[in-house]
Amino acid sequence: MNVLSITRSLNLPDCYVAAGFLRNLVWDSMHLCETELNDIDIVFFDKSDLDNFSSNNLTEQLNKEYPGINWEVKNQAFMHIKNGDLPYKNTLDAMSYWPEKETAIGASLNEDDTISIVSVFGLESLFSGNISYNGKRSKEVFLNRVASKQWLKRWPKLRVVL
Repeated sequence: MNVLSITRSLNLPDCYVAAGFLRNLVWDSMHLCETELNDIDIVFFDKSDLDNFSSNNLTEQLNKEYPGINWEVKNQAFMHIKNGDLPYKNTLDAMSYWPEKETAIGASLNEDDTISIVSVFGLESLFSGNISYNGKRSKEVFLNRVASKQWLKRWPKLRVVL
């Protein structure tokens, strides 16, 4: 809740705590374990931030204010350039290009302190213990991520779905 509250306080458009922070919580719960937090991804969508100042500034600010946690703030309005895709329409559209489907999940804290969850591909696969290939990316990128992040070693009940 603290992470969601911090994220909400940034007042960024179309903004979510996303990716591994949420995915890993689900996988930890399935495996009755608690893995080390490696980073907290915050994603948002703001076309007006042409020099990507907000992403870099906020990442630096959060890492200074909350040391010991690796914060990563990414403006999805410009990630298509890095990824060689057509421009994304919004944060959810950008998430639809992430290499594995279960990572394309986000959460935000509403003004009334309720939590909103968004997921491009739904939640069933995540809660079923799958790591599913997203056909919008190369299989090589997907398989390299599965291997390099050692997900199957850390969470042995997971299944790779190609």
